[in-house]
Amino acid sequence: MKVVVTGGAGFIGSCLIHKLNAEGINDIIVVDKLGRSEGWKNLVGKRFTEYLDKDALLDYLAKHKCELILHMGACSSTTETDVSFLMENNYGYTQKLALWALKNKAHFIYASSGATYGDGRQGYSDDNKITPKLKPLNAYGYSKQIFDLWLLENGYDKKFTGFKFFNVFGPNEYHKGDMRSLVAKAYPDILQGKGMKLFKSYKKEYGDGEQKRDFVYIKDVLEVVWYFIKHPRLAGIYNVGTGRAESWNELAKAMFAAAGLKPEITYIEMPEVLKNKYQYFTLADISKLRAAGYKKEFSGLNEAVKDYAGYLKDGLYL
Repeated sequence: MKVVVTGGAGFIGSCLIHKLNAEGINDIIVVDKLGRSEGWKNLVGKRFTEYLDKDALLDYLAKHKCELILHMGACSSTTETDVSFLMENNYGYTQKLALWALKNKAHFIYASSGATYGDGRQGYSDDNKITPKLKPLNAYGYSKQIFDLWLLENGYDKKFTGFKFFNVFGPNEYHKGDMRSLVAKAYPDILQGKGMKLFKSYKKEYGDGEQKRDFVYIKDVLEVVWYFIKHPRLAGIYNVGTGRAESWNELAKAMFAAAGLKPEITYIEMPEVLKNKYQYFTLADISKLRAAGYKKEFSGLNEAVKDYAGYLKDGLYL
């Protein structure tokens, strides 16, 4: 099976290549736009046939066939303000790949995002009837939302598979700068005895550090995606999270426990640019995922953080 992985040098993309290799699939076209990024380190040791710049992929597909496109490539910055760029990169480019897959009868799997749920007023159900009601809080979330809507409006949800990834963390995210998970950013400081910082809350119903997210470990994400690769008829848009909402304080305590240290947390002011765009709560409704036959349990927060800490301590990649 020939597989195209866009964002192949990125976090989820490179981990998917690791999974494909582990399953005996090496005929992989890695697609990315590395520039000066350190993302190339995610590809070291991976087995693949060819690397293509993102801008060369459509010309390549005009001359070649593939059975599967794993479209993980996107600008994932929740603070990106160039909306024209997001619309072309995250929406327009994804449309072109999806239409190619449709024409060439290829299996198309793409990354949506939990950011599409905005402040959560409509809940966190991936039911198709809910999707049009969602109001993302940032342009990144909107660029993902409108592709989901395009898919539904054209009935392509019966042919393609999209994943609304929640707060994914784990090895291979080291190159993401400010978009790295808090575990990646703060664990080195914890090991050096510097403690860690969390944002204060500006909503009375949440204490400082008690804002909650659905934190999902990358190794669990890989198992979900692999399940749908093996079952191509299970099309649709699915949440990928644990189905648990856990606080930043709980995450911090798990990090200190992994380091064998007592918690030392300082609460700091949130940057003004984030205050009106910040998600105080996320919780993936995974009933649709379960109904599709995916039965594996997701790692507990302490278990996942402890495993990831082993990678962070030694600078290891997946």
